[in-house]
Amino acid sequence: VLDIVSRPGELRERVAANSMYFREKMAAAGFNIIPSVHPIVPVMLGDAKLAQTMAARLLGEGIYVIGFFYPVVPKGAARIRTQISAAHTKDHLDKAIAAFIKVGKDLGVIS
Repeated sequence: VLDIVSRPGELRERVAANSMYFREKMAAAGFNIIPSVHPIVPVMLGDAKLAQTMAARLLGEGIYVIGFFYPVVPKGAARIRTQISAAHTKDHLDKAIAAFIKVGKDLGVIS
């Protein structure tokens, strides 16, 4: 397994590129994104109710994400968990980013 994971490959490179693209665009939009190279991209919100509301609103926009809050994460560290994959296209990512921006502005998460 470690040999497979450590080998360069198209899918691995694509998931890394997709994750970096999503992180950069979300941070540029004003979202609090924890720096990392991992394909799980948490969008930090701090408030449990806000995470639940935002996840529900994003689902209404066609974006399936999960709100994580206490006791899954520490109190005050509520977030939306996104997971980027190699199967996502730039159009998929742009649609998700646009939905995050729309809902984030509506809920006062970003200006």
